[in-house]
Amino acid sequence: MTRKISILLWICILSLGSFSRAEAAAQRIYRIMPVGDSITEGRSDFSCYRYPLWEKLFTAGYLVEYVGSRTNESRIGPLPHEGYGGMTPEFIATNAVSSFQKYPADIVLLHAGGNHFSVENPVDGIVAANESMIRGFRKVNTNVIVLLAQVIPSGKLPKYSYFPQLNEKLSKLAARLNTPSQPVILVNQAEGFDWRTDTINDHVHPNAMGAEKMACRWFAALTNLLATPEQSFHPKIVSYKKIGGVELTLHIFLPSACSNAAPRPAIIFFFGGACQAGTPLQFYPECAHFAGKGFVAISADYRTGLVNHTTPLESVADGKSAIRWLRQHATEWGIDPARIVAAGASAGGQVAAAAGIVPGLDEPGEDFKSSSQPDALILWYPIGDKASDGYGYDRVKERFTEISPLHNIDSRTPPTLVFLDAQDKLIPVKTGEEFKTSIEKAGGRCELKLFAGAGHPIYEYRHGNSPYRCEILADADAFLAALGFFNMPGAPKNGINIYSTGTP
Repeated sequence: MTRKISILLWICILSLGSFSRAEAAAQRIYRIMPVGDSITEGRSDFSCYRYPLWEKLFTAGYLVEYVGSRTNESRIGPLPHEGYGGMTPEFIATNAVSSFQKYPADIVLLHAGGNHFSVENPVDGIVAANESMIRGFRKVNTNVIVLLAQVIPSGKLPKYSYFPQLNEKLSKLAARLNTPSQPVILVNQAEGFDWRTDTINDHVHPNAMGAEKMACRWFAALTNLLATPEQSFHPKIVSYKKIGGVELTLHIFLPSACSNAAPRPAIIFFFGGACQAGTPLQFYPECAHFAGKGFVAISADYRTGLVNHTTPLESVADGKSAIRWLRQHATEWGIDPARIVAAGASAGGQVAAAAGIVPGLDEPGEDFKSSSQPDALILWYPIGDKASDGYGYDRVKERFTEISPLHNIDSRTPPTLVFLDAQDKLIPVKTGEEFKTSIEKAGGRCELKLFAGAGHPIYEYRHGNSPYRCEILADADAFLAALGFFNMPGAPKNGINIYSTGTP
């Protein structure tokens, strides 16, 4: 029997190092196959519903995994699907059912009706293709749930003038095939979708607003079917920086009853993704954990290569801007400006570490009266070395000494906790050990915890809670307690030593 994510987080809160991996059970992950044509596949010149739908589901506490034989990029990396740009529903039917045998799903999102001409009188053939797909999916997974979409309107006329008739017959198809044990749920993607405002110039493919509308329709249908998660996330999202037409945000989790409380410690997280991709949602569970401990917890957005066509240098500048913003607005958010922790994973770990260690790389024109240096660092498998033999050198090259935390350690380096796997293929253990030694030689404090067999990442945030997450959070709690960031029952009083090797 699976346990819910809130129970697992409660275990994390109580454990404080006594955690046993056998105590963790995973929340169910729903496998979803998006099926259709280019509107499902997505393309660089128009928006697709798949990523905003994932974001809504994750924020609401659901865990989903898209499956399919095809992928294209999103800000969280490749998202699989079964979308075929330019292909008819008849073509899609043959290929999607074959792929479903290799990538069976719990749920299918089926939106297929384009790429015919009205003069072909294609409606009956399209309906037959949709029925063929549904029956084919059922043969592979008798419990599959199919969400059958009435297709979005198009202004490409007269080519797609058959859409209203098609949508009427798709409604009848859903009613005919739907059974309690094998649901076929009609999702009216046409309602409220206006091709005049919701598509790009071709009047067919969704713009950002249109993709958001599609995601909302799918989300509403899915939440009526899936078991309600016991935890969802409701951060306050505020802007901290505007640059080059880009608005960057902080996702802020406040502790309960904080309005009259004394200034609280804060922890700000930076997501991983090689400074190419990633999302602040990665650290929502960790933010919820620390907010439950009395912290103001923040997950920061910053510029990345995929979204903003920038380099890691701009990512670090944004990280420093975010920490400076927290100090400038400390009173407003009830933050103690002398107790700010920066944390992050992989490239996000580098952003956090660079904010604490690397001089310069500040955004020109900011108010430098407020420091951008955090008071402590907690780093998940950070990219600490940007030299030619380190990860990511090709994106900074001769400027590696400006951004590489390992090359800028001095007596000002904040107390640091590093988590690293002994078999990490991107960050060698040697780098972690050099990082620890260099900080200690400079008179600082660095704790390094090595895992065995976890890999990079140590845990995959999209797959829900993990015993590794609980173990790491317990260690982070103890580290911060030892630094005096908060008082914790049972926390060690005279510092900690967690330089050890974990076992899976």
